[in-house]
Amino acid sequence: MSGSEVGVLRTYEVRTYGCQMNVHDSERLSGLLEDAGYVRAPAGADGADVVVFNTCAVRENADNRLYGNLGQLVPKKAARPGMQIAVGGCLAQKDRETIVKRAPWVDVVFGTHNIGQLPVLLERARIADEAQVEIAESLETFPSTLPSRRESAYAAWVAVSVGCNNTCTFCIVPALRGKEKDRRPGDVLAEVEALVAEGVIEVTLLGQNVNAYGSDIGDREAFGKLLRATGAVEGLERVRFTSPHPRDFTDDVIAAMAETPNVMHQLHMPLQSGSDTLLKAMRRSYRQDRYLGIIEKVRAAMPDAAITTDIIVGFPGETEEDFEQTLHVVREARFAQAFTFQYSKRPGTPAAEMDGQIPKAVVQRRYERLVALQEEISWEENKKQVGRTLEVLVAEGEGRKDDATRRLSGRAPDNRLVHFERPAQEVRPGDMVTVEITYAAPHHLLAERPASAVRRTRAGDAWERRNAAPAAPAGVMLGLPTIGVPAQSEGAAAGAGAGGCSVG
Repeated sequence: MSGSEVGVLRTYEVRTYGCQMNVHDSERLSGLLEDAGYVRAPAGADGADVVVFNTCAVRENADNRLYGNLGQLVPKKAARPGMQIAVGGCLAQKDRETIVKRAPWVDVVFGTHNIGQLPVLLERARIADEAQVEIAESLETFPSTLPSRRESAYAAWVAVSVGCNNTCTFCIVPALRGKEKDRRPGDVLAEVEALVAEGVIEVTLLGQNVNAYGSDIGDREAFGKLLRATGAVEGLERVRFTSPHPRDFTDDVIAAMAETPNVMHQLHMPLQSGSDTLLKAMRRSYRQDRYLGIIEKVRAAMPDAAITTDIIVGFPGETEEDFEQTLHVVREARFAQAFTFQYSKRPGTPAAEMDGQIPKAVVQRRYERLVALQEEISWEENKKQVGRTLEVLVAEGEGRKDDATRRLSGRAPDNRLVHFERPAQEVRPGDMVTVEITYAAPHHLLAERPASAVRRTRAGDAWERRNAAPAAPAGVMLGLPTIGVPAQSEGAAAGAGAGGCSVG
């Protein structure tokens, strides 16, 4: 049964919470629904026939937020005959039957391992007129083999693995997404090649612990080999990956980054804490010296590398000395940016039951000190970019003030955000613009002089085709896409900061 009845197309909306893996999964959910004949609800539309929540479970109040949002749909569902609500993702995998008990108006509950079943479950719920709850205990189909509605014409996530073999005490993800499962290198490369053929010029390799890739086959250098092979795909201009774990970060990966021209000199390396005592309590399996040693090697091989991180403040038992050790690492590493978060209990994790929970006021003061230090460092590091000439990949939706300032925005090779003067010639999202940096702020760079060059790309052509194509009767939406590295969903940064959702 398709998403249309008697010639009427049924609309859908996917609401995504959490990490990059959830964003990737949501692209698959959208693709599945469109393959089944549903059409994406237009932006600003008052409701949809099917609303899908792709949930995250790493925040303490994730369930309260979900039920609040579900409650807001009760009057809409009552006023819209045939409307269906589905809940998937990590919270669905964790809570299962509880969701239908607390929100009996939900029609479908599915887990992280069986997202491919969503259209079938919706149809089954419609026919049976009762909720369908189906939670698989292990992965049924690797998400990347499912249909996809990509949000970007030029940038794409490509999952190389799902699941995680680590046991970090603050993280519930391994319990919800299972042990790590790796894709065959040939399958990863085939997907990359297909994306490039469609116009994609930037790919981000994605995994909960991306550089542990190869653990299934016992090859510790498998990820470095995959980076080199991905970089060899003709027509692919930028390769990124997220997120590695310091425990598994090997010298061959640094060499692959430094020696493969289209692998960007950008690294997101989660720290979580600079204290060896806390790292042990977190079960992070590395210590401060090991972490700083990796940073030193990366900088020796790639002096221009931009390194970002995740840090948790206020983990149970954190003393002032522990916190000072985190500040020490921040000063030594000189991160381009840090995603900093106050610890909050994740139900079901060992850390939630630990003694020494830190008072909120203490955590807040430490958090403010850390943010102030990192802001200072970010600004100093960005000032070093002033005077440099960079080729910027033009994005859409990156600069919130672009219309008011008559500027455009995009990402430098090291992923720094750049705002630049709108060139006289036509520039499309996905094209490349060469600019000189004239000003630096803590979180962005500014190029106030005219661009020295504009390079039209296949990605710009793809964006143009996507926007010029008429709406297809099958219901596939061909409206304005989001151009740029696929935008983080609501709560994505929080998931990253927790170190428990698609990060190392």
